Amino acid sequence: MAETSHKASHSDDKFHLRWVDRFLNGVMLNAIDRDTLDRIMAARKAGAVSNGTVNCTMKVVRAVLRRAAYEWDWLDKAPRVRMLPVPKRRIRGITQGEADALIAALPEHLAAMVRFSLETGLRRSNVTGLQWSQVDLIRRTAWIHPDQAKARKAIAVPLSAAAVIVIREQLGKHSTHVFSCRGRAVHQVNTKAWRNALVKVGITDFRWHDLRHTWASWHVQAGTPLHVLQELGGWESVEMVRRYAHLSSEHLAEYVDRMSGLKLVKEEGNVTISLRSQP
Repeated sequence: MAETSHKASHSDDKFHLRWVDRFLNGVMLNAIDRDTLDRIMAARKAGAVSNGTVNCTMKVVRAVLRRAAYEWDWLDKAPRVRMLPVPKRRIRGITQGEADALIAALPEHLAAMVRFSLETGLRRSNVTGLQWSQVDLIRRTAWIHPDQAKARKAIAVPLSAAAVIVIREQLGKHSTHVFSCRGRAVHQVNTKAWRNALVKVGITDFRWHDLRHTWASWHVQAGTPLHVLQELGGWESVEMVRRYAHLSSEHLAEYVDRMSGLKLVKEEGNVTISLRSQP
């Protein structure tokens, strides 16, 4: 844990290590074999969690075993830790109408955080951890410090007019944090109120992080270039943004028309279509 304290997922690693403790506490490293790992995986999956969550736990176990073998010289070799298949490029977004209905069904503090998330695309931890010292309403800017960002790089967040309104509504509610509830900073958003609101408006298979997917999808559909979206969202590479490229094909239209076998002819305000001879 000391060697990985710089990781953005450090607290998640602690959770997974605590979970596997029931299986590995007191077990010698060289006694951890494929059967042991399969038992851990089966027990983790029995908890009705996704394959991705199971893999997160197993990746932490794998990381420790690899360090034990290749960095600490405690093992001759690390056992192979298999991973479960997971769907690739999961993108779940909602429409503007669904977003409006969700916001209306949420308590005031969560509704404000959803509105802000849909305006900025910030990750959950950056929204719950946002402090007044990180906001400049005059310049309409917020910033995420490197130690708060997943990529460990500072992110400048331009604030839309709607985002500024949301923040102004929070003035005077908490001394340090932007978003609060009954005088206390909000740290947990996956609450009963959140889940009940989703059920009430009929939105299924939707997580808080999908607000970020929704924000990115809306941007692409509005014509925001991928390289601009990459900077706005704080992604490390444009490849991580390409998952949204299929949502807009306007930039391809001119190339389709070039090879079309049909020709558009304008005649006195009317548009007719005729066959075009191929070169």
